[in-house]
Amino acid sequence: MVLKAVLFNFNGVIIKDESIHRESIDEILLAENLSPQGKEFSKVSVASSDKSCLKELLKLRGRSVTDEYLDKLIAKKSIAYRQKLAQLESLPIYPDVVQFIEQMFNNSYKLAVVTGAIGSEVELGLKQGKIGLYFDTIVSGDHISQSKPDPQGYLLAIDNLNKLYPDLNLLPSECLAIEDTFAGLQASKSARIQAVAIAHTYPFHMLQRQANWTIDRFADLEFDRIDKFFESVE
Repeated sequence: MVLKAVLFNFNGVIIKDESIHRESIDEILLAENLSPQGKEFSKVSVASSDKSCLKELLKLRGRSVTDEYLDKLIAKKSIAYRQKLAQLESLPIYPDVVQFIEQMFNNSYKLAVVTGAIGSEVELGLKQGKIGLYFDTIVSGDHISQSKPDPQGYLLAIDNLNKLYPDLNLLPSECLAIEDTFAGLQASKSARIQAVAIAHTYPFHMLQRQANWTIDRFADLEFDRIDKFFESVE
């Protein structure tokens, strides 16, 4: 067996944008005459799609809305996020991630983003980071009905890659996921995908038991060892 594809989470793996998301969602809540987020932010937002996150935040405040109204709120949030991102002098991309993505691309691995974030936000982030052309497909919150830890996003990414490259015959066992959350790692495990946990969102020791490999930063990843692991598996 050989490794054919590397699948990246976006928020918390490629870009450090938690504060931008929080500020954008708080603006939506305040516009709805609701209290901004408190301690529940990390509980409902990490690894969740924006739609699931906002729906849960509204529910916690006793507000029930239709899917149509929720979609309008998400659209407003996405506009706010993209405006804030565009105004930044420099994109808050994690150190070493661009070099790592370039390395994977130059080694002919297929690359994908699998995230619960809104597609337009992901596309803008990749474009501003000048790394959008390296990715073959993006599976975002717009494309899935179930957030991580459900494996739907990962399975869809594999399906997309197989449609783009009919001769690839990509299997989950030939993929590597890079995640920063427990929900993301559970999603990859449920999809039968080997995973690297990067300690951007949670401490190293908390992630270590949940992943096949755990690193503090991309520069620590001994990719030759991972490649040999895949080659050793029948």
